[in-house]
Amino acid sequence: MGIRLDKPWQRLDDEAIEALPSQLGVYHVADAGGTVLSVGYAGARELFGMQSALRHEMEQFGPAATQFRCEFTSNYRSRWDELLMLHLADHGELPEPQRDQAQRVGRLSPA
Repeated sequence: MGIRLDKPWQRLDDEAIEALPSQLGVYHVADAGGTVLSVGYAGARELFGMQSALRHEMEQFGPAATQFRCEFTSNYRSRWDELLMLHLADHGELPEPQRDQAQRVGRLSPA
């Protein structure tokens, strides 16, 4: 098992969000082409966990955000850090909403 979030993409809409449990975890939000727009987490401050976090992403990105994938975990901050490091290693920069985290994100060593 690797550290990548490789779950299948799901349609990002009210119906899909409503079907999710109100649990903590991490997620990717992407556009129709699969470009990751945000690497986020649903933490303890989200009243309805993943549902609240993804609704916020829908509000922020509007129709540009069409899909998501998520993973439920109580270790959401550590897992989020891993996903940010992977994104940075793969793309050379973080998605716009997470760019303020660049100074605190670790770097993966080459394989």
